[in-house]
Amino acid sequence: MGFDTALADRITAVVLFALGIAMLVGGYTMDRLEIRAIHPASIPGLVPMILGGVLAFCAALLFFRSASPAQTAPRQSAEEPSGEAALPAELPPQSWQNLLATAAWSIVYAVLLVGWLPFFAATAIYVAGFIVIFGRSRERAPGARLKRLLFTAVFALLASAAIAVLFRDAFLVRLP
Repeated sequence: MGFDTALADRITAVVLFALGIAMLVGGYTMDRLEIRAIHPASIPGLVPMILGGVLAFCAALLFFRSASPAQTAPRQSAEEPSGEAALPAELPPQSWQNLLATAAWSIVYAVLLVGWLPFFAATAIYVAGFIVIFGRSRERAPGARLKRLLFTAVFALLASAAIAVLFRDAFLVRLP
């Protein structure tokens, strides 16, 4: 049994479109806080409405792209005319391992780290963990490993700070 990427794209597009519409409707029906004289540009549902609309639009693009004749035509050779290699009939085991590792690490972040630690620290640990898990280095020299760990720590701290500032100051979200 082969892996039908066009069908997978269409199913994914339908699910993402439904999610985008739900976000759009949910954001629109949120309390507007007119009683507190909140400026219309800072209503609580504005960001979910924008994100939902963009998600639904991108899902529609994915759906129509996957339904095009070029996408649904069977492949004749192992290499496409554009020079790209054809997709394998089944996903390699490493893809499933990466998916499970991502899901497990994200659950650890959402369930254990956020809430028990300040948001900044939890996010820094999450980003650093992600880099360590998926940023496998071929370098074996001790100096190169130390340099990579230092880069990982600095990047995680900067990313965590940027995310915390964005949510706290731009989106006006109270962080745990």
